[in-house]
Amino acid sequence: MNLLETSIEFLKGVGPQRGDLLRKELNIHQYGDLLNLYPNRYIDRTRYYKINELQNSNSEVQIIGKVIHLKTVEQGKGRSRLVATFVDDTGQMELVWFQGQKWIKESLQLNTVYVIFGKVTSFNGTFNMAHPELETLETHKASLRSAMQPVYPSTEKLNNKGINSKVISKLMQQLFIETQALFTETLPDSIINELHLVPKNIALFNIHFPKSQELLAKAQFRLKFEELFFIQLQLITKNLIRKHKIKGQPFEHVGTYFNTFYKNHLPFDLTQAQKRVLKEIRNDLGSHAQMNRLLQGDVGSGKTIVALMCMLLAKDNGFQSCLMAPTEILANQHFMGISELAQPLQLNIKLLTGSTKPAERKIIYQELEEGTLDILIGTHALLEDKVQFNNLGLAIIDEQHRFGVEQRSRLWKKATIPPHILVMTATPIPRTLAMSLYGDLDISVIDELPPGRKPIQTVHRYDAHRLKVWKFLKDEIAKGRQVYIVYPLIQESEKMDYKDLMDGYESISRDFPLPHYSISIVHGKMKPTDKDEEMKRFVEGKTNIMIATTVIEVGVNVPNASVMVIESAERFGLSQLHQLRGRVGRGAEQSYCILMTGFKLSEDSKTRMETMVRTNDGFEIAEVDLKLRGPGDIMGTQQSGILNLQIADLVKDRDILQVARHLAVRLLKEDPSLSNPIHAKLKEVFLALSKKKNIWNYIS
Repeated sequence: MNLLETSIEFLKGVGPQRGDLLRKELNIHQYGDLLNLYPNRYIDRTRYYKINELQNSNSEVQIIGKVIHLKTVEQGKGRSRLVATFVDDTGQMELVWFQGQKWIKESLQLNTVYVIFGKVTSFNGTFNMAHPELETLETHKASLRSAMQPVYPSTEKLNNKGINSKVISKLMQQLFIETQALFTETLPDSIINELHLVPKNIALFNIHFPKSQELLAKAQFRLKFEELFFIQLQLITKNLIRKHKIKGQPFEHVGTYFNTFYKNHLPFDLTQAQKRVLKEIRNDLGSHAQMNRLLQGDVGSGKTIVALMCMLLAKDNGFQSCLMAPTEILANQHFMGISELAQPLQLNIKLLTGSTKPAERKIIYQELEEGTLDILIGTHALLEDKVQFNNLGLAIIDEQHRFGVEQRSRLWKKATIPPHILVMTATPIPRTLAMSLYGDLDISVIDELPPGRKPIQTVHRYDAHRLKVWKFLKDEIAKGRQVYIVYPLIQESEKMDYKDLMDGYESISRDFPLPHYSISIVHGKMKPTDKDEEMKRFVEGKTNIMIATTVIEVGVNVPNASVMVIESAERFGLSQLHQLRGRVGRGAEQSYCILMTGFKLSEDSKTRMETMVRTNDGFEIAEVDLKLRGPGDIMGTQQSGILNLQIADLVKDRDILQVARHLAVRLLKEDPSLSNPIHAKLKEVFLALSKKKNIWNYIS
């Protein structure tokens, strides 16, 4: 058996009780888990200070010297402190203990050379160090402990039971003694030589006991690269296996439907980005492998028209298509948009949602099975057992992060041969995250807006400027435009949300009175039918102002709405602010987004406001968001925990990630099944990792 698979309680110094705690608190089951518990930070003990160099900076220092005198000082009320005079060849200082005095008195030897370590403070012109770490120079030199002292992650429970960072460091030393620091190499020589990586055992030793900053940096680079490299290998292999194993329906014809629409019915010229994406999709559909593509495009970049043209290709090849959206509003909007675009082609397109009446459902089920229904658009209702396609060839999923893995696989099962999959999202995902989370999907990006669209002007205004803002809204309404005013949703307190919204509604009603102005209101407590009615009034232009909570974040398309006011904008995340802003700017008129906040803003909130005012680029915004929030949050809570990387950081180590992906792609091109003997060790590690519940089990 591999020594690293030994159960943790067998390590000298652990035992059953500590073993149980380490398992529960830090998920450390075996020697190997402890080895991969990397320090959070390091205390630099490479430098020894002289007493005359000390400054009152409250920083940690270490000094070599002797204790020449020891005394107890009474402090009244039965309390005392132990004070030692510590000297080196440049001066003297005091060491102070308030606890454990008896033990110190008995064990401290006068005139012996010690190394002391701790925080220095100055009092009445004398430097002192309270409760210093002390060890004789002899012990200090002999210990395996390095000059850079590691600080390990711990928990309150572990600290209460005396398992602090120091104890973990001692256990780590024991682990290195028992294993003799003989750890097998996991990467092929070719990669090690090309990137000048330090060998695995040297990297592991220096991550736990670094002798210098330089060796630590080399160890970190090596281990970060390895972690990201194996993730990329896994993702790319998954993609290759799917392309080889999962045969798709080849769409070999570009026929009448596609060509007629392209030549005669396109409402506007496609942008270069749309043409490029269509070409990528057509190549996939024409190959004999199943397409599995992620289509990213900012709000309003024209993803719907690309989706329709893919459906026309399916129809030209005798297949049905479906489009699944996360909400009824969004499904409705897709249905209206696609029906309008495809009207001249006389296709049979239907909508299936929770609100579809039983009689209509019956017709849909029947036409689907007979194959006379060409395109079905809907919500989760598409997953019901009664929904049976005659020959589903293409499934499009909008905003896929709102659907679970299980729901998606139910959709696949509705086709005899796996359908081609196109996943669409208006949430720009930073490249680094996309490479990690969707590394097994091919990615297409629509990165330009249709011609004639003017960039939305964004401004940040404080509550004190409200009167000026209201005057601006009145001017816009006078021009015949419509306005959104959005209030944040504070999940914890529906009462507060509702109160905020209602207070806002009342004051806006006073400032924009009937009959000159008419207001719609939409919030979570309303019945779906009432919500739809209010939305409809706004869409049809019967109301000037729509007051809402974030329910309008995805969906509504009102080209005439030109102003988006976001109240308490500091309570929103960047991606949410960007999504909300995308609700305006849908027509040819100049549109505006006004971020309203109080004066007191945190640093992060300021960054968010500045970013929104500075740029309309969803990808740039996503990058800033990733830096502020970290990868777990960006994907939403149901995806958190995916990226519990042990040492790499997707934001800080994006360059290493790109190198790792590039080398993984190259290696798999040369040796797809890792059968070359020089990759034997690599394959072994790879297979072991595949069995673990880790990042890849969550992926698309």
